[in-house]
Amino acid sequence: MRLLLDTHAFLWFYSGDDRLSRASKALIDDPTNECFLSIASVWEMGIKTSIGKLELRVDFAGLAGFMATNRIELLPISFGHIQQLQHLPFHHRDPFDRLLIAQALTENLTLLSRDAVFPQYEVLVKWE
Repeated sequence: MRLLLDTHAFLWFYSGDDRLSRASKALIDDPTNECFLSIASVWEMGIKTSIGKLELRVDFAGLAGFMATNRIELLPISFGHIQQLQHLPFHHRDPFDRLLIAQALTENLTLLSRDAVFPQYEVLVKWE
């Protein structure tokens, strides 16, 4: 399975938070699955840390090391992702989440997210 981790899923995996279920953690840990984190999520974390809404245990260089250790690939934003974004209905107003949806659709990825709005789009969503 090819998984795109929503920002909260990544952060909960990173911090060992119990809100990430054992089943969802197992999906990330499974070496047969490919896991991706959007640069949009990194951007969102950067914004939230700079305004005091998020505190990380390490700096961003530490996040990159954590991602490498856990086989989580960084997914850049492409022109095709933005083209897909233009055609999305406005079920969701959050620009970061809309970009994740567009990336998942374009790249044929399953979103690992508990966001209740995501299933309103024609995107695969997994949360166990």
